[in-house]
Amino acid sequence: MANRIINIGFIGNGKGTNRYHMPFSLALPEKFRIKTVYNRRLGGPWAALPGVEYTTDLEAMLADPEIDVVEISTPIFTHYALSKQALEAGKHVVCDKAFVGTVAEAEELFALAKDKGVTVQCYQNRRFDSDYLTARKVMESGKLGKVFEIVTHYDYWRTEMIDMQKNGTYDRLSGIVYGHSCHCVDQLIDWLGIPDRWHAEARQIYGDGRPDGYFDFDLYYDELGIKATAAANYASAIQRPSFEVYGTMGTFIKVEKDQQERDLKKFYLPVGHPDFGLDTPEQWGTLRYYDEDGTMHEERVETVRSTYSLYYDALYETVANGAPQLVKPEETIAQLRILEDAMRDLV
Repeated sequence: MANRIINIGFIGNGKGTNRYHMPFSLALPEKFRIKTVYNRRLGGPWAALPGVEYTTDLEAMLADPEIDVVEISTPIFTHYALSKQALEAGKHVVCDKAFVGTVAEAEELFALAKDKGVTVQCYQNRRFDSDYLTARKVMESGKLGKVFEIVTHYDYWRTEMIDMQKNGTYDRLSGIVYGHSCHCVDQLIDWLGIPDRWHAEARQIYGDGRPDGYFDFDLYYDELGIKATAAANYASAIQRPSFEVYGTMGTFIKVEKDQQERDLKKFYLPVGHPDFGLDTPEQWGTLRYYDEDGTMHEERVETVRSTYSLYYDALYETVANGAPQLVKPEETIAQLRILEDAMRDLV
């Protein structure tokens, strides 16, 4: 399969597929081709791509020998069954986050993939967020000294989410924990590894029986001497910094999150826009540190340029050339254990 174009079949034709997946595989035409899109109903608000087959026949798509990878971008409660069906058809699978609802389901899917000689992994494109990569680069520079704390936030003020929390009913898979914490928890696991221990808290800020709209996870890395915190809520009128990194010699603060999502929401896509996802200097983070002589320095740190197409570069190497998959099974299972712990006491 080496050095050939990989054919993708999508399950789902909504925002996830058209905004967060397709633009980044389309940016790599020498590696990927979108062959088929399955949806229960044809049509919808998203424009059909030229040369792509749109179908309501899932079994026919999965039986197509030309399709190498099935990407699943549907509501989370469908992820397990659809991933299992695609794996049983012998396809490599990429499933949107959160991967599935339980550790047991994830373990079953990873075992099935191994048995079928294919791979299944979560679509953790946020490993290529520019704010995240910039924070990592600053830590690696050594200017902060020994880093002892990392904090990341994923706050929103969304009136529709607030209304849902006030008036909706609790569903373990439909709140902020399974909807958003999986972004930043995966970043910390990718950065620092699987934590030695953790404290995971989720809250229903409008009372029992309502959807969860708050999370605060502390991940402890004993050997590194680092506590890493991921926290967010849907009712932040003033959003907290995207990343804070604290060390014995300095601090780095990046207020603004990755620009890619804001561009995507405006349909400003990577193909044809060379400045897609590019931070302006006003969006750069601030680094303040002290050198060995005790002199204080402060500088703006240019944001690392990134693109979610890097996920697809890694996927290509896995499918075409047999490289280890980017998002490892043990990383996904560790994240799901944290999420399950957070939801344990909610009703």
